[in-house]
Amino acid sequence: MGELVRLEVDGAVATIRLDRPPMNALNAELQDDLKAIAAEVSRRSDIRAVVLYGGERIFAAGADIKELAEMTYTDMVERSGALQSSFTAVARIPKPVIAAVTGYALGGGCELALTADLRIAADDARFGQPEILLGLIPGAGGTQRLTRLVGPAIAKDLIYTGRMVDATEALAIRLVNRVVTAADTYGEAVALAQRLARGPAYALRAAKEAIDRGLETDLDTGLEIERIQFAALFATEDRTIGMRSFIADGPGKSRFTGT
Repeated sequence: MGELVRLEVDGAVATIRLDRPPMNALNAELQDDLKAIAAEVSRRSDIRAVVLYGGERIFAAGADIKELAEMTYTDMVERSGALQSSFTAVARIPKPVIAAVTGYALGGGCELALTADLRIAADDARFGQPEILLGLIPGAGGTQRLTRLVGPAIAKDLIYTGRMVDATEALAIRLVNRVVTAADTYGEAVALAQRLARGPAYALRAAKEAIDRGLETDLDTGLEIERIQFAALFATEDRTIGMRSFIADGPGKSRFTGT
């Protein structure tokens, strides 16, 4: 792994921290680091939830435009698959992923935030897909993940105009789940990750897969994915723990083991 993305693990919660000051521009090296760390997080059983973070001042201001400006069509044909696969590796982490967004999340930065399951935004956060202003379109999932999240009309507004939205508008259009003060953003994300890390790991994994895979297909196929995942959880110890705890003590008191 390189040095532009750090993996910090505290208990069962991992933080994937972008570390390319001053703007966390998403160059090819950072993309490759991100993919490698996402793979490690995915396979480690001691990690139960993940926070995606760019630091106190900025999440990520987008692609490295100086790097892109030097690329030809054939260069991008070769690189575009790696770009998308690095973001898809984060989206496919089979555990809850929470983006803690401070400052700018623009272009690739916004697309990276979209790979998370949930987004907690600082009140100073700004989101946008300004690629159209460069004569481009989003190339790391923005036309697809943004549209699935906020709907085609709002996605087209943001992508066609390249405009930025502040945290208040981002919350109103459901681009983010929660807005807090900038000082509290990372702590709120970690607290939520810690709560989810105490949950039934395989049930959370099944829920994520059923939702994400279901969005990629028709309703009948999505329901079949759900049915299979639901039935499979009856083989887990956490299902037994959860039901026995509910019967004995009521809801919300289970102490899951992650098995």
